[in-house]
Amino acid sequence: MNTLNRLVAYLESRRIPFRLDHHPVTFTAKETAKADHIPLHTMAKVLVVHSEFGYAAAVVPSDMVLDLRELREALGTRTLRLAEEEELIGLFPDTELGAMPPFGNGTLFEVPVYVDPEVTGQEFIAFNAGTHTDLIRVRAEDFRRLVRPQVIEMGRVPV
Repeated sequence: MNTLNRLVAYLESRRIPFRLDHHPVTFTAKETAKADHIPLHTMAKVLVVHSEFGYAAAVVPSDMVLDLRELREALGTRTLRLAEEEELIGLFPDTELGAMPPFGNGTLFEVPVYVDPEVTGQEFIAFNAGTHTDLIRVRAEDFRRLVRPQVIEMGRVPV
């Protein structure tokens, strides 16, 4: 079963209201938000990082960038880097490269999830559903309850 089907089944089994939208192929959050007619700030961007503690998903609004230094300091790690494409393939099987949903912490994937408060402070969030053509929107409160991410300030507005 691919990630999209697993995610839909997971949300349905927990009776979480969601909206699944299908759009033309997009490869950036900006393109996806435009194709789905949603504000860029509501689109959650999932970036996978690696430290001496292993892999983790860092989630920020798509109109922000991940501040690796700030996340590294918050996590207390010596090193922190973005994961390579080859690493993502093994971590997120049956998911199109770059279209990972933020469902770790044992929900769909076994990676810790760290999320910027700008994501969880919204009413709704949207994210890739494992493909470059599918987007899911859920209430941020439902996302927090299901995934139980650690909230860390790590996003910043690009200059």
